Amino acid sequence: MSTANDQSLTAGSRPALKPALTTPLLYFFILGDVLGAGVYVLVGQVAADSGGAVWVPLVVALLLAMLTAASYAELATKYPRAGGASHYATRAFGPFTGFVAGFCMLAAGVVSVAALARGFGGDYLSDFVTLPVGLVAVLFLALMALINARGIKESTRANVAATLIEVGGLVVIVVLGAWLLLRGDGDPGRLVQLGTAEKGAATAVLSGSVLAYYSFVGFETSVNVAEETRDPRRSYPRALFGALATAGAVYVLVGIAASAAVPTGRLAESSGPLLEVVKAAGGVPTWLFSAVALVAVANGALLTGIMSSRLTYGMARDGLLPSGLAKVLPGRRTPWAAIVATTVPAMVLALTGSVATLASTLVLLLLVVFLIVNTAVLVLRRDPGEEGHFRVPTVVPVLGAASCVLLATQIEAEVWLRGLLVLAVGVVLATVAAARRGRDPR
Repeated sequence: MSTANDQSLTAGSRPALKPALTTPLLYFFILGDVLGAGVYVLVGQVAADSGGAVWVPLVVALLLAMLTAASYAELATKYPRAGGASHYATRAFGPFTGFVAGFCMLAAGVVSVAALARGFGGDYLSDFVTLPVGLVAVLFLALMALINARGIKESTRANVAATLIEVGGLVVIVVLGAWLLLRGDGDPGRLVQLGTAEKGAATAVLSGSVLAYYSFVGFETSVNVAEETRDPRRSYPRALFGALATAGAVYVLVGIAASAAVPTGRLAESSGPLLEVVKAAGGVPTWLFSAVALVAVANGALLTGIMSSRLTYGMARDGLLPSGLAKVLPGRRTPWAAIVATTVPAMVLALTGSVATLASTLVLLLLVVFLIVNTAVLVLRRDPGEEGHFRVPTVVPVLGAASCVLLATQIEAEVWLRGLLVLAVGVVLATVAAARRGRDPR
């Protein structure tokens, strides 16, 4: 007798993935995905939008992310197999919507890499050398593409080391912020200052939450390993909510430390905002922290670039994108065509948008995906799915969908233009893919 997690074959007579992830391993996997480089470059932009109380939009973004995470938890335990949002959208609304969801995920990855490339060329790098940000971004993306094309055999070990460095850097910021307050050099009054000269408190919080939301994305990719998790109905929700709560606590502490240590105006003007905390506190060489931040940004860009190129390759192999994108290097067996196809648009975006604009564009694309996922939960309630799967109260996906709409209303017109262009491309490609399926009876 076979069970959902102990099958030798899947429905298509393909070998099932081995369930090897325990709850602690899954927790660290998700935490590593969420605790990324975004906070290293975006705290200042959040301060510019919301005022000194940076921790408030971080908390709001965490709570809103938890709503959609709950929907993912239900679907991942109901359908514990790789595929993610695209799979859920296909089950609920058909292959057209499934393709659009998958394409938005792919586009979000490309935009994220572009944002990180600009972050790499900012104030952290200027601690070593001063170069035009656009030039650095293009060279950085080219280097990441070459590393990606070489192969990912050692990626797991490298990622673990880089993640430990990232977390260590954030802990340093929290400790330095506390030290500044204890010696009387910080200003805790800034922690309750909400609003800017242009925005009232409520509008400022929502605007800041759009950027803060970027710091929590990453949890959505973890659904792809639900099939490889032991007892996902029990493990996945615990690991997911635990990892998000941990990341939220770290981010809030970092926000408090940065805001209390550095005047809001200086924080907002810096492309390396956490470096300002190090400068204010003293005791830690700025070059050392800059190196930590650059490792964090490079690691985030490399991992996201690998994900985007592999997703492009997979979609091309399945006939959803042009077949030429499935070409691989003869020796390395890496998808060089997909790497080029995702790197070039990232270069263009890095040259034409600021970090804040690119981050908001990524959030907009993911809000489309999250809106689809939250509504898919409600539609798929007609299917009992896996027995005993995690189930959230109906109000949660309803609020999750509403939160996506609310955040989308706070995104600027320039970002909407970029996002709508990407969506238009996705719709066209989805239409072409649908036509191909109509001609191919397989």
